[in-house]
Amino acid sequence: MTDLLFLGIDGGGTKCRARLRDAKGTLLGEGTGGPSNIRLEPELVWTSLLTACREALAQAGLQESDLGRIHAGMGAAGAGQTSAVERLLTRPHPFASFEIETDAHTAWLGAFKGGDGAILIVGTGSCGYGGTSGQCHYVGGWGYEISDEGSGAAIGRELLRRCIWAHDGRIAATPLSDAVLAEFKNDLEILVDWVGKARPADYGRYAPLVLQHAERRDPLGIAIIEDAAAGLSAIGMRLLDLGAPAICLFGGLSEPLRPWLSPPVQRTLADPMVDALDGAILLARMALGEPRP
Repeated sequence: MTDLLFLGIDGGGTKCRARLRDAKGTLLGEGTGGPSNIRLEPELVWTSLLTACREALAQAGLQESDLGRIHAGMGAAGAGQTSAVERLLTRPHPFASFEIETDAHTAWLGAFKGGDGAILIVGTGSCGYGGTSGQCHYVGGWGYEISDEGSGAAIGRELLRRCIWAHDGRIAATPLSDAVLAEFKNDLEILVDWVGKARPADYGRYAPLVLQHAERRDPLGIAIIEDAAAGLSAIGMRLLDLGAPAICLFGGLSEPLRPWLSPPVQRTLADPMVDALDGAILLARMALGEPRP
């Protein structure tokens, strides 16, 4: 059993990460790839995750032929949609075994090792997940078009919406709205054309800009971040109502948005035991009946 290799994959809307460990838990290599929300085209998703896997293999001094020795677990954004999982799995995987769950589930596995608690993922998308006594529930995470409050994609979408308001004179212009509208040459037709082709990650790239302006007390930036934090806090409160004794934050926007969350949520925040990548490795180990090292 010491020859077993375990790969954890964390697939998000902006990037994919992979981590390779042996049966004893020794870190062998890590890698990154492109967007891998499985609601995207399967070819794009497989390209992203295999790019990350190959980089991890290379760091470990292994070859692509060694993929067949690897037991992989993947936590994927979009995996709550059964049709998206089925579409991804129409292409055969190269691993010895391949378990796929939502990125929320693998983050939660890592954070509490399957114990009581909840997690709040805040990246390109957002999602709450967790509970007590093994009874876990999802809160949000249904895609930025109708859900994912407080996420990078939702912040970017709201920014562009309010920039249109500023352009129309419905709200006062600010340095933030001026900067964004200048990107589109102050031409809303160009903006609308961009929106027609935009992916969640395209919207998400505006989140740091909004945060920067909010820290400079830009009224538009503050309003958008306050609304984002209120949406995230509502998710957090629901998780606490479901019995979670603590909440762990995950995702690239978790730390920047932490101070904007409501006090009742902030008081319950805890550090995860391990991260989502090791949670994905734990998923793969559990599928084989292997204990955590």
